[in-house]
Amino acid sequence: MTTQFAEIYGFERSAVTLATWRTAPFSRFSFGHAGEVVPSAMIEATAETAEGAPVTSGLLHKKLGEGLAGQQDVGAYLGYAHTDAFVLMKAGRIVAEHYAPHAGIDQRHLVFSISKSLTALIIATLEADGLMDPQAEVTSLLPEAAGSAYGDCTIRDVLDMRVSLAFDEAYLNTDGAYARYRRATLWNPADPSRPDETLLAFLLTLKKDAHAHGDAHFYASPNSDLLGILIERASGERYVDVLSKRLWKPLGAKNHGSVTVDAEGTARAAGGISVTARDLARVGEMLRNGGMVDGRRIIPETWLTDMLTAGDHEAWVDGEPNFFPNGRYRSQWYQSGETDGAFCAIGIHGQWLYVDPSHETVIVKLSSQPNPLDDELKHDNFAFFRALSALDL
Repeated sequence: MTTQFAEIYGFERSAVTLATWRTAPFSRFSFGHAGEVVPSAMIEATAETAEGAPVTSGLLHKKLGEGLAGQQDVGAYLGYAHTDAFVLMKAGRIVAEHYAPHAGIDQRHLVFSISKSLTALIIATLEADGLMDPQAEVTSLLPEAAGSAYGDCTIRDVLDMRVSLAFDEAYLNTDGAYARYRRATLWNPADPSRPDETLLAFLLTLKKDAHAHGDAHFYASPNSDLLGILIERASGERYVDVLSKRLWKPLGAKNHGSVTVDAEGTARAAGGISVTARDLARVGEMLRNGGMVDGRRIIPETWLTDMLTAGDHEAWVDGEPNFFPNGRYRSQWYQSGETDGAFCAIGIHGQWLYVDPSHETVIVKLSSQPNPLDDELKHDNFAFFRALSALDL
């Protein structure tokens, strides 16, 4: 018998397991319900408040010049790009939204590595309160990191992905360090032939590569999980509580968020956060407004200015991967290097928070893209966002 669940998703709920949840088509469900698959902790909003009806707009039927990636209009492109939720803001106002039939306006969605960018914003507030110094060594807060790759690097090295680390960010790896990493975060099934590890225990086994810290950009998700642990050491509080108190509640988020945790309750600060598209758009709008919400400062101006201007372009182009040829990377955020000043947070499987200050535009696109990376689609998405930003709406 076909259930209502199968009518919505095209498969039965029993097909979504720890072994399948990040693969298509099962990700259409699990990316919106990560807490049903991996243990998770709540990031509390002040009070959950239903958003109401999505903003309807003729934009979805608008032609995009000669067509982008062969698609005739905005709505067709969103379908082509496996979009679950989409929000477009102009000058502080939502002008268009789209939610796939299996998604919804008040439904959280896993944002993967956008989590890294949110994590760094917490550090901005801790620095302002004198609780964390990005120039300090990691061991000042985590002495047990001595002897690991993190034993002689600074927190700034970690923030900017300039740690010398012998690690391969291989998302489809099934039998190496990345597979161990996924098991330690409880994102993959346990391997009975191998000992269980916690996230921190795994991080402390990582070794330094041949080059020095502070050299070329080297993207490695364990760095950002380490930042989550450093946040807890610096604040004396749980990661979710710090994020709630310092970002989510001041932001005016309407829905609780969540983050996946390991067997010890350590948050997957690098990729485990789930939030609604509208709440993520509120983060972008806050940054577009210089770190302010309703006249209240959320993110220090000095941090934001540094984040948007101080990234080392040479370190970026010398590193891998290199998506923006004119770009930079600073404090877990990407600077496009384009004349419009666009900056963004990006997660695998098609998650984007895109901010174009010159066109007063904020775009959120949350997706269940089957290929974790798909470089061609990444370039298509960037071109799509630039086209939308340039529209006079």
